[in-house]
Amino acid sequence: MDNKKNLPLEIPVFPLSNFIIFPGTTVPLNIFEPRYIQMIDDSMKTHRILGMVQPKKSGDLKKPDLYNVGCLGKITSFNETDDGRYLIVINGISRFEILEEKLKDKPYRLCKVSYEKFSSDFNYNNEKINFSNLETILSDLKKIFDKKGYAINWSELEKQDLYNTINTLSMASPISLEEKQTLLESININDRKLKLEKILKTYLIDNFGNNTLQ
Repeated sequence: MDNKKNLPLEIPVFPLSNFIIFPGTTVPLNIFEPRYIQMIDDSMKTHRILGMVQPKKSGDLKKPDLYNVGCLGKITSFNETDDGRYLIVINGISRFEILEEKLKDKPYRLCKVSYEKFSSDFNYNNEKINFSNLETILSDLKKIFDKKGYAINWSELEKQDLYNTINTLSMASPISLEEKQTLLESININDRKLKLEKILKTYLIDNFGNNTLQ
């Protein structure tokens, strides 16, 4: 399933706040809600695909509005615990745009999606990357992580290529869900890097004190 022609146009979606993935990234998930247990069961019987998307702060509490852009993931590892939870690993494939939500007799949500806006996601390894000051981002993030008391394995992070480094930082940074959504929707990796840099600066330097770390 390595090109958009093979991807399903109707997918189950997993709304998860302050959580994004990118094509080529791999993340673990702990599934315990019954509706999402069924979603994984159904997905494992078919294409092993699910869409990760952030919920907005609007809409019904049990069914919040969704952001229009998410990322498709394929289940690459599956384990069931003794207490009935599912421990899965998903690999990001492509971002998608939600066209409409489908009303079906399922406890989880299904959406009709398009991959057209993100055709470059299938060739992300060919993106020309020119990061002359990635060190600035890493320095700023280290200050933010230290302030918040968060830990990250910087030595392992620095072993990654530039593409995966920026995406990992975008996913792991302690920023708002709206800011993460902005990074997810950025047109390419260089644009994402510039936006991440700008977001981090607002956390470190804010003359009005709105975002200053305490």
